[in-house]
Amino acid sequence: MDRLIQQALLQVLTPIFEPQFSEASFGFRPGRRAHDAVKKARQYVEEGYEWAVDLDIEKYFDRVNHHILMARVARKVTDKRVLTLIRRYLTAGVMINGVVMETAEGTPQGGPISPLLANILLDDLDKELEKRGHKFIRYADDCNSRGGWPMGQ
Repeated sequence: MDRLIQQALLQVLTPIFEPQFSEASFGFRPGRRAHDAVKKARQYVEEGYEWAVDLDIEKYFDRVNHHILMARVARKVTDKRVLTLIRRYLTAGVMINGVVMETAEGTPQGGPISPLLANILLDDLDKELEKRGHKFIRYADDCNSRGGWPMGQ
C-alpha cells in the first residue's frame, strides 16, 4: 500500500517539479537515461574540455535533511495534506533486524518517491553550479564536472 501511495504522489508531483530541473540532471528523470549523460560528457570533450572532477555525495540518501527538503517541496506544493503525507514517509522509520528504528534524516530507500525528493533537494546544487558557469552532469548523487571554467570559481 505504501508503494502504491508513493507512486501516486510521484505521478502528481513529477509534472510540478520536473520542468524546473537543470538540463545537467539526468538521474531518475523521465525521458533521461545514463546513456544521455554519457552523450553529454562526450559533447563536453568534443568542445575541448580536457579534465573532469568526479563527485559522489557519500550516503546522500541516508543524510537528507527533512526540514530543508520539506521547505524545498513547500516552494511548489501548498496542499498541507500532501506535505504531511511526504513528511510521514520521511519519518516512518526503517526496520533493522525486525525492529523499527526512527528516521530523523534521509529518504525512504527504494521508495518510488525517493529519487524525486533527491532531485528536488539537489536542484539547488545544480542551479549554483550553473550560476558559476560550470559544465557538469549529475546523475542522482553522482556528479561529473568538466574543466575549462575560469580559475578561482
